[in-house]
Amino acid sequence: MALFHRATLTPSKPDLLAAWVPSQPWCPASGGAVEVVGAFRFDDPNGRVGMETHLVRVGGTVVQVPLTYREAPMDGADDAVVTEMHHSALGTRWVYDGLADRDFVMMLAAVAMTGQGEALGLVESDGRWLIAPAGVRIQGGGWSQERVPVDGFELVPGQPVAPVFRNDRFELTVHRHPVAADRPHMGLTATWEGQSDPVVLAQVRER
Repeated sequence: MALFHRATLTPSKPDLLAAWVPSQPWCPASGGAVEVVGAFRFDDPNGRVGMETHLVRVGGTVVQVPLTYREAPMDGADDAVVTEMHHSALGTRWVYDGLADRDFVMMLAAVAMTGQGEALGLVESDGRWLIAPAGVRIQGGGWSQERVPVDGFELVPGQPVAPVFRNDRFELTVHRHPVAADRPHMGLTATWEGQSDPVVLAQVRER
């Protein structure tokens, strides 16, 4: 579950994305303004890390931008810091490229394989609990009931637009530029307003 606070964020998420995305090697070369399409979240098993994937449009291309929000710096990840964000309710948040955060990669693989793990957004307002719906709907799944490892993924260098991660049993491919295709046997797809046909965000295969 993702609990949303009534809070001021500095920088705001749209400002953060507009400043950071164009400087990345996976951003479309055509350039253009960064338009936010929507976002969805994963649950952190430890309840400490915010995990949010933004879909943005740059020059006509939809780009997948996973981010994590942490209450303290992540060891050994200085190169993956996007910015420090001030949250008026929670204080300083360290924002990271989600694909450099092992907790996020683990949850991405798990959701792609099971369809479970998209966080339900809730907000408390005037003494009532309200749903805070995501702008992007995701669907995953396809694996059996066997217990399988979703930790230990390491990045295979050299593929910024479609990075590949491997652990001792599986290969996870993430599409920074989501592709129009049927949902893979093990994979994650998304739809949103104006995009009724699913696009593939990630896929998993057994090595």
